Amino acid sequence: MNNPSASLPSVAAARPAARRLSDRFADWLPKIVLAPTVVITLVAVYGYMIWTALLSLTNSRILPVWKFTGTGQYAKLFENERWGVAVENLIIFGVLFILVCLVIGVLLAILLDQKIRAEGALRTIYLYPMAISFIVTGTAWKWLLNPGLGLEKTLHDWGFESFSFDWLVNPDMVVYCLVIAAVWQSSGFVMAMFLAGLRGIDPDMVKAAQLDGASMPKIYRRIVLPSLKPVFFSAFVILSHIAIKSFDLVMALTGGGPGYASDLPATFMYQHAFTRGQMGLGAASAIVMLGGVLAILVPYLYSELRGKKHG
Repeated sequence: MNNPSASLPSVAAARPAARRLSDRFADWLPKIVLAPTVVITLVAVYGYMIWTALLSLTNSRILPVWKFTGTGQYAKLFENERWGVAVENLIIFGVLFILVCLVIGVLLAILLDQKIRAEGALRTIYLYPMAISFIVTGTAWKWLLNPGLGLEKTLHDWGFESFSFDWLVNPDMVVYCLVIAAVWQSSGFVMAMFLAGLRGIDPDMVKAAQLDGASMPKIYRRIVLPSLKPVFFSAFVILSHIAIKSFDLVMALTGGGPGYASDLPATFMYQHAFTRGQMGLGAASAIVMLGGVLAILVPYLYSELRGKKHG
């Protein structure tokens, strides 16, 4: 007869082996799950960045031509009058968009921080525009700002015949229409960032300042807002990123017009790369835009990593 106890050592030896296999699988499971995302990111993001950079060094037009011509496309880009208009518009749009969003976002956050009634409803109202796409925002504001359909026509119908608001068709003022629509959509998001920062302030610090006789405006100006510098920096980076990448808002609201008066670098890149058959020039403009984004992100990441290291 077989002795049942003879198989016990082999069973006991098999259990640690199975446990080791299970532990190994547990260690590798996150890597297996993340592997497709990593591959897609490497190919679809960084791979296409490299591909675009290589295209910018060629004379490609409708289709890629892998005959490298150096930095000629960049020279053509900076000599292009339309690119100059796009960059000038980006400076105007970006500066006004960031400043106005920060001011409105901070003021709304301070207002809601006073524990007013219906705070939840107001917060939802202010945040709602961020939940819709820039295409919807651009389309809605196009109707509102159109002299023949929106605000101007409505006031004319009400008897205000002398009222005029033709910014949407005025080449000198159309870029400010982009600012209005973008601020309407993004200021609520900035408000939410600052409101979260304000709720993280130690209330004892504010009470101590009040006991010393400081007024609330002075407390916010001297104590609260200076302590929110990381929030200011984060909001600045996010808004700058939105401004540089703005494409769908322009296409929905102005289409880059009248003429190319409201062009931004993103619309310039799309028009030349995909509709004008100048792929090399479009790729060069995309790389310059990437440089602008990196010029904002790299200092931010450096300060964050340095802060964690010293922390």
